[in-house]
Amino acid sequence: MEQLSEALARIADLGGPVVLLLGALSVLVLAVVLYKLWQFASAGVGRHRALSDAVAAWDRGAADEAQRHLGRSTSYLRPVVAMAMEGAADARRLEAEAELRFARLEAGFRLLDSVAQLAPLLGLFGTVLGMISAFQALQAAGAQVDPSVLAGGIWVALLTTAVGLAVAMPTALILSWFEARMDGERVLAQKALHTVLAPAGVSGTPGATGDA
Repeated sequence: MEQLSEALARIADLGGPVVLLLGALSVLVLAVVLYKLWQFASAGVGRHRALSDAVAAWDRGAADEAQRHLGRSTSYLRPVVAMAMEGAADARRLEAEAELRFARLEAGFRLLDSVAQLAPLLGLFGTVLGMISAFQALQAAGAQVDPSVLAGGIWVALLTTAVGLAVAMPTALILSWFEARMDGERVLAQKALHTVLAPAGVSGTPGATGDA
């Protein structure tokens, strides 16, 4: 703890409280990203092989085969597709059920977006504060100006901008990846629900029993 306190004190002396704040934001972002990765893996995001096989079988009119494939699925969309196959809900209700699951997976995206936008502004704010301090020191020195002292103050001030960008850029990149995955999930869910509700097979209805 003592070493950690000393390290934090050195960081505060070097970059000021803005760098400490950006460091805390980076820890928060890392925690959120790790949680979202775990959540995506647990929900089976991107792993819909059995679900897709079930929808394809239902589209052919093979209801029994579709139910077998659906039973093997571990996708978070499985209950929604099961509701559609049972004919227990209309399209709007099914889409609402799917959106509810998407909302759970997208929780935390707003936080990542806020950090991606706020971190560069915080870095710029720290730089402005540092430049003000540097020029105040320059004014106080009067005719006895040491250029090396001024240069040192300026680079320390610019450090906060660099830290802000270092936090913002990977956060924005990871958020874009998460959002792209969810866009793909929405397309898959829409296709699956519409296929189940309007199958191409003549016997592909909730009452169909035979395998094609």
